[in-house]
Amino acid sequence: MSQMIVNVANAERIAADVLADTLTPPPRVDYLGWAEGNIVFSERESPLPGPYNRDLFYYFDEILRALSPDDPCRTVTLAKSAQLGGTVLANIFCGGSMDMDPGDFLYVHPTDSNAQRWSKMKLVPMLKGTAALAKLFPLKSRDGGDSVLYKERVDGKGAIQISGANSPASLSQVTMKRQVQDDLAKWEMNSGGDPETQADSRSRAHEFAKVFKISTPLIEPGCRITKAFEEGSQEKLYLPCPHCGHMQTLEWENFLDNLDEEHPEKAHFICTGPDCGAAIEEYHRPQMLREAKRRETLGEKVWKASNEAAMRVHRSFHLWSAYSLLQSFERIAREWISAKGNPASEQTFFNDTVGRAYRTLGDAPPWEALRDRGGLSDRLQGHVPAGHVILTCGVDCQKDRVEYQVVAWGREHKRAIVTYGIIPGHISTVECQAVLNGLLQQTYPNAYGRRIGIDLTAIDGNAWTEDVWAWAKRHPSSKVIMVRGIGSEAAPLLTAVKKETNRAGKKLPYSKRFFNFATSVLKMALYRNLVKIDPLERGFIDLPKGLEDEFYRQLTAESRKRITGKRGFDEYKWVKDPLQANEGLDTHLQAEAAFIRIAGPTRALPDAIWDRYERARDCAPEPVQGDIEDLFNHTAPATPAPAAAPPAPAATRSRPQRGVRKMRRD
Repeated sequence: MSQMIVNVANAERIAADVLADTLTPPPRVDYLGWAEGNIVFSERESPLPGPYNRDLFYYFDEILRALSPDDPCRTVTLAKSAQLGGTVLANIFCGGSMDMDPGDFLYVHPTDSNAQRWSKMKLVPMLKGTAALAKLFPLKSRDGGDSVLYKERVDGKGAIQISGANSPASLSQVTMKRQVQDDLAKWEMNSGGDPETQADSRSRAHEFAKVFKISTPLIEPGCRITKAFEEGSQEKLYLPCPHCGHMQTLEWENFLDNLDEEHPEKAHFICTGPDCGAAIEEYHRPQMLREAKRRETLGEKVWKASNEAAMRVHRSFHLWSAYSLLQSFERIAREWISAKGNPASEQTFFNDTVGRAYRTLGDAPPWEALRDRGGLSDRLQGHVPAGHVILTCGVDCQKDRVEYQVVAWGREHKRAIVTYGIIPGHISTVECQAVLNGLLQQTYPNAYGRRIGIDLTAIDGNAWTEDVWAWAKRHPSSKVIMVRGIGSEAAPLLTAVKKETNRAGKKLPYSKRFFNFATSVLKMALYRNLVKIDPLERGFIDLPKGLEDEFYRQLTAESRKRITGKRGFDEYKWVKDPLQANEGLDTHLQAEAAFIRIAGPTRALPDAIWDRYERARDCAPEPVQGDIEDLFNHTAPATPAPAAAPPAPAATRSRPQRGVRKMRRD
């Protein structure tokens, strides 16, 4: 009889194994080590392709440590310049979390469209190109675990949900262990209230959650990332002077004080150490970063907090372009020289280069002061001052009238208000359209006696759109465009309406010459320039004699104020005096939108183009020879023809319409 052997499990051993698995701490979450071992930049992603190099991104070391579970803080904030590598940092946090310590991860962008674009252009390439992640995310949509806005690990241990802050539904009914709030300064209120509060609440159930807030600042007061930075530890990176070793931060004010605008290539900092004062040049920067790293390994603090009490809960960091090896001191200097004097460009510089919010003038300048300055002018309304060679017109449509304003533009971001007028009647009436047609042909005398016509007219298409289009389409797009104001402070200065459809879903034809423009940014810039009284100052606005008080009241009718919504959340908006019309402001901004269409978002035409305009317009007209009878009778010569516009910049030239025959000269 054969003997049967039965293998019985060792219950004590199984219990010991389970207990060991339970008590063994998880592997250390080391984002810095994970980045060095997994992140490889392609030539498309970085000017310095290859594996992640700590020497190039040394300033990220401490931020990655703060994001790890070893640091007790719950929130990490980074206020930074643009193009500093912030997306790389967020991707390391996201990808490293899914690999080393998986769980549900929330990645929030300002809008759904931003979220989809990031998913396709940043996240998917990282999941495919990183060996540690490719096996965890096979990207097969048929099993329901992979879509544009949802990526689930193949073993189900974690997933990435990508959301837009403008969608309250995507920020509800989810609990997230970690999250990134990207481009936080661009988040705006949604239909459910404050999206930042909604996102923060998604991690409330996790005792050891991590929330990473990251953004380039925008406008202050009201900038979300600036507020988050100030609520946190407010840490800045200190670097040793290459001459004396004194630890100091690289501050914009130090850089500006030592900037020679005639020689931007000599831009530098000055050491703030006692008895030093030596120049810190760009070539010193790699040495300073290496020395800071060495000192840190010896236990010296190089990131120092102004609000140490917050470090246990909320660590916040600030970085700007001067620390990045990818930004030269000369480039920073030239960007400032180009932006100086133009508030909208200055805002972009402070946001994108210095990594600071731009503090705005919330209140409009007193209208009486502007009226008095115009009253002292030696230029009459309807005349163009010297040096202003491009004319644009803004048109605003009301129920019973159409109002317009003509503005002249010159070098150094200077402008001059030429005239302001009212046309009675609705835009749909034949009489009103006839006067508008005449306005397009109107010319204005300049300081040399030449008459200059309007180069481009921008008419408001936000109200009575079909009536406005019926008039606008009768004129070339090189002469008339439709515009619509957008209140978002993160909106581009001027952008084409990409898709405009009617209720039936049909694409409307005027979308090809319909533009959105950023009213908030232009209002702030206008009010900063209106207070300038030196005609030689960059951005100066020349006011004519003869404008009525009502015009100045309308020009200054709005202020940027903090508004508390119905749900108790504060936001900043431009508010109009309810008893005051504001068409003087609207038409001015529309005229500026037309100039942006001509000159581009920087509004800084090349000197060669300004030269061409000035040769054609800013000079005395050629004398007209009369007949001998005119000379005997002392008859004045004929009025010179209006100055012709030089060839338009490439951005504004319109293609000839198809099917239009060329007229033959008889």
